[in-house]
Amino acid sequence: MNSTATVVIRLARATSAGGHKLRLAFADGKTVTVDFGPFLRAARHPDVRRYLKKENFARFAVEDGQLHWNDFDLVFPLAELYEGKIN
Repeated sequence: MNSTATVVIRLARATSAGGHKLRLAFADGKTVTVDFGPFLRAARHPDVRRYLKKENFARFAVEDGQLHWNDFDLVFPLAELYEGKIN
């Protein structure tokens, strides 16, 4: 019988690392720095591109283990963030 454990990824906190980078600390102790700049610059939708303004980007929140902007206006999969990348 195979048993698989479900791994739950939870974000504990996020802090600015300059520019469009955030330093993310996960509940299991892992810490990564993610650069959101390339994603934001490549975006075509104005609702996403508005986060190129640093004052908008700086208004992120961590709630219930999730990172988001403006009540989930902008959100990324935790599995990707955990690996230090976004697609």
